[in-house]
Amino acid sequence: MRIIKAKDYLDMSRKAANIISAQIIMKPDCVLGLATGSSVIGIYEKLSKWYVKGDLDFSKITSVNLDEYKGISKENKQSYYYFMNEKLFSKVNMNPNQTFLPDGMESDSDKVCKAYDKIIEKCQGIDLQLLGLGHNGHIGFNEPNEVFEAVTHCVDLTDSTINANKRFFNNIDEVPKQAYTMGIKTIMQANEIVVVVSGADKAVILQQAFFGPITPKVQASILQLHKNVIVVADEAALSLIESHSNKM
Repeated sequence: MRIIKAKDYLDMSRKAANIISAQIIMKPDCVLGLATGSSVIGIYEKLSKWYVKGDLDFSKITSVNLDEYKGISKENKQSYYYFMNEKLFSKVNMNPNQTFLPDGMESDSDKVCKAYDKIIEKCQGIDLQLLGLGHNGHIGFNEPNEVFEAVTHCVDLTDSTINANKRFFNNIDEVPKQAYTMGIKTIMQANEIVVVVSGADKAVILQQAFFGPITPKVQASILQLHKNVIVVADEAALSLIESHSNKM
């Protein structure tokens, strides 16, 4: 595991975007595993600007997203499909037929999960997986559990995740209680994983995830076993593990 220290959120976004852009330049037809949420917005803004400048070409890229809410349509502004289209897909020259998320409107969970795993299998693996880190250690929507779920599955969201996401909805009752998420085995099979973490409120969980015991109670802790993980975090998030971090 490598830790890259950033000054703040903007610096974190720039450093993480640099890693992703290098992947795109080195392998123009790569498969990117993408994430949603406030942690990655700055990254997508950087990548979009570099595309407009002519520095990046997304035309051959395939993307597979980590997750999607269950019961929300693509047109819903709170869906992750809408988020990705708003923040990245519509701003670069990605082929819409090569951007994939679980089907949130399909009520048959088993059908959705099997279909999404087949899509990922057809991609022949993920070259670079982008991750955020939840306050309870979740990656994707893999919530604290007794086990590490291997493949795509439907998950009941915890109260802490629902509360964290309620700011995006009119009220907490509108927040979906379930979501489809890529499994831990699938995430761990990515060739490279980039985790972005920002803010003092993530300091404790960052320490637990990357310097604590490996346990499904902190799903991100499994990343300690991956051969090629880069954690890009700002000073506030790294405040409890300063001695472990390396500046870039």
